[in-house]
Amino acid sequence: MSVVELVTTILGWLVIVYFAYRIYKKLSEKPKVWKVLVVTWIGLFALSFNLPMFGSMVKLSILPLGVWILYGVFRKKEAQWQVYRRFAWLGFIANFIFIITTLVAVPIHQMLYPENDPSSYISTIHDASIIHIHPSAEKRSLNKDILDKKLVLLKEEPVRSMDWYYETDQYNQDKKVIERFPYQLIGYKPKWGSDLNSIVYIEKDGKGLLISSTKKQLYFRSEHSLIEKVN
Repeated sequence: MSVVELVTTILGWLVIVYFAYRIYKKLSEKPKVWKVLVVTWIGLFALSFNLPMFGSMVKLSILPLGVWILYGVFRKKEAQWQVYRRFAWLGFIANFIFIITTLVAVPIHQMLYPENDPSSYISTIHDASIIHIHPSAEKRSLNKDILDKKLVLLKEEPVRSMDWYYETDQYNQDKKVIERFPYQLIGYKPKWGSDLNSIVYIEKDGKGLLISSTKKQLYFRSEHSLIEKVN
């Protein structure tokens, strides 16, 4: 969970607590606080389905299962149900409050951590290095100075997955598989609070970066090689 998502989730809970306090304050007979918390929490239970909205998945609740459960518990205690039913429905409505906080978090997250910016995924490279992930890789090491200076200047290009696949499936004269991305970048960190986990591959010529995250793949090219020969 990113910092933005954490903050908006906390704000959502604060809104719920505020409305619960308003309801509690209006009651002539005050129930125990812990019972209010339990009833509100059970009210959150709902039949829902995931709905993609603005590049994020949100849970859209359609049936108040928690409210029905609580009604079954209190069906023979009408007076108590009249006290707790507002908190039960507040729990169900809280699902929609969290949808709002999720939708608010999306543009803020995009503004702070642009998903098409390589520096969102590769921010700290103090401990970064490369490893060889294919036999065709030559002895190379990461040029941290070039990577640090050129990262913001990398140009995004289309990811040509099928073309690269067929290229890899070909053989050269030595009967060796041609691997386009034989190096993997390790030891780097994304921007603090972004929660953007990724795997970064470096092209054979050292000028291409393939960033593979949970949501997408991004391909960037540099005018200078990001790796150098090992003496």
